[in-house]
Amino acid sequence: MNTQIINIFTGLLKEVWRILNEAAPYTLFGVFVAGLIQAFVNKEKIVKYLGEGFKSVFLAALFGIPMPLCSCGVIPTAISLRKNGASKGAVLSFLISTPETGVDSIAISYALLDPLMTVFRPVAAVIMAIIAGIAENIFGSKKEETITPPSSGNNACGRCGEAECCDSGAPERTHGFWDKLKEGLRYAFVELLGDISKWLISGIIIAGIISYFMPRDFVELYLSSGWKAMLLMLVTGVPLYICASASTPIAAALIAKGMSPGVALVFLLAGPATNITGLLAIGKFLGKRSVFIYLFSISLCTIALGLLLNQLYFTLGFSVKAAVGKAGEMLPHYVMAVSAVALPGLMIYASLKSRKE
Repeated sequence: MNTQIINIFTGLLKEVWRILNEAAPYTLFGVFVAGLIQAFVNKEKIVKYLGEGFKSVFLAALFGIPMPLCSCGVIPTAISLRKNGASKGAVLSFLISTPETGVDSIAISYALLDPLMTVFRPVAAVIMAIIAGIAENIFGSKKEETITPPSSGNNACGRCGEAECCDSGAPERTHGFWDKLKEGLRYAFVELLGDISKWLISGIIIAGIISYFMPRDFVELYLSSGWKAMLLMLVTGVPLYICASASTPIAAALIAKGMSPGVALVFLLAGPATNITGLLAIGKFLGKRSVFIYLFSISLCTIALGLLLNQLYFTLGFSVKAAVGKAGEMLPHYVMAVSAVALPGLMIYASLKSRKE
């Protein structure tokens, strides 16, 4: 009995280690790029383009693609955009595209899934974000609350031009390249990694459990394809509090067991974009009608895009199971091993550092 337990534990540990090896290098790269974006992308200019009209919805979806914000971090940012004059449609668009299309999630998608899914996933998220934003502009409540107008710029530093970057009364200071880079790296490997570490490790462990324990016949019988399987994944994904990076290893494990890419896409899109906390925030700041438009748009689009993706794989003759995790083979084994050791260490450091701050 003890030998059987040891064998199960060892097998499970091997699966978790394998998934961590495949995911770690691309996760670290994605987090690093996210830090660069945080340091060098001017947020003030983004706000200027998110006023009324359909153009604002389109731009909000595009602006959300590189933003290094997970499903928990996007909510206060979206509220800030709204208070600074962004339209409701633009805010909904931003809320959907941002947590699903970050550079970290794109990198880990390439590591654990396949190139077609890596490209289709952010494209699908942008399409869904635009549809939800347009629906909000057309069908949303026309009653507008009082919104704080954008800053005229009087609270910006005289030299760097960034609003609220210096404390009131503090001497002006420059923000050169190295200062911004240092701040970006601190954001990437302390704030961002601290935010997603718990969910990412949980996702990798769950993926290992699925990969080791779940029978292939069960997935092929109940979760393989079709709108019913997609509806089940939608109902599962909507209330979950999971970021895009954490959902990726779970989806990869299910695909390897026989789930169709379309069903996996529903989970990958619905999980990061929706959670109870986010829905309550949308209801409070945008209204109950916006919550309904948000959920209806996500539900309709995820299933439609999932069916489209399945058809695309069938038409092109691609086998997603044959390609899952193959990107990791492009890297030397020592790079994967070092990254697999470094990532948990950095996560622990980030979590401890975040608590102190």
